[in-house]
Amino acid sequence: MKMFDNVSQKLRDSKKIVFVTGAGISQESGIPTFRGKDGHWRKHDPMKLASIDAFFDDPKLVWEWYEDRRKNILAAKPNEGHFAISKMEKFKDVVILTQNIDGLHQRSGSTNVLELHGSIIRIKCTVCNFSDNITENFESLPPKCECGNMLRPDVVWFGEALPQDVWKNAMEEASTCDIMIIAGTSLAVSPANTLPIYAKQNGATLIEVNPEKTVMSNDMDLSIQATSANALPKILAILKNE
Repeated sequence: MKMFDNVSQKLRDSKKIVFVTGAGISQESGIPTFRGKDGHWRKHDPMKLASIDAFFDDPKLVWEWYEDRRKNILAAKPNEGHFAISKMEKFKDVVILTQNIDGLHQRSGSTNVLELHGSIIRIKCTVCNFSDNITENFESLPPKCECGNMLRPDVVWFGEALPQDVWKNAMEEASTCDIMIIAGTSLAVSPANTLPIYAKQNGATLIEVNPEKTVMSNDMDLSIQATSANALPKILAILKNE
């Protein structure tokens, strides 16, 4: 546990830990990342499919991609990284600000999760205010709302703004934590990449857990080059005083 020497006391003394998580933590559950080598789907670039323009150009194709992803996600299971975070709730006030849309944090038992980019198991209408959880398979794609317009996945696509209420809460949580742990994300996406700045302004200790260095590694109090499944149980052990 030597790698944690300079922050272990701060971890024990902390009252509130905020996690900022990204695709890397879910990759360890077998969910491919957009930016990874295994990111392509049927030779399509996901970076191009995840946009409002792509949706209106070919809604059936985009829905087929999301249905494939949803089935993969529902078949996946939370990993040791997810479980370590949920178990930390016994010792600290824990809040998760996740860029993931897979719901694995909630399935591992975490109770305070803000989904910055929405959820793959929710739908919303492209016109009216209807939104709901997906509880059964659709008869045809794209599915239609009762108002007659198309339904879409309730996720944030490239070029779209984050839901204002969720982002406001995320900024408040980041601004009031003692420790911020950034796990499985290179923080390449705005505005999530500003969250560590809010934490730092409050005097929080910043810890990064990622297999590779990121653009923010040098700004961290501790940067651990490891997977979440490997490193987060060690942080849990520190909180347990093991």
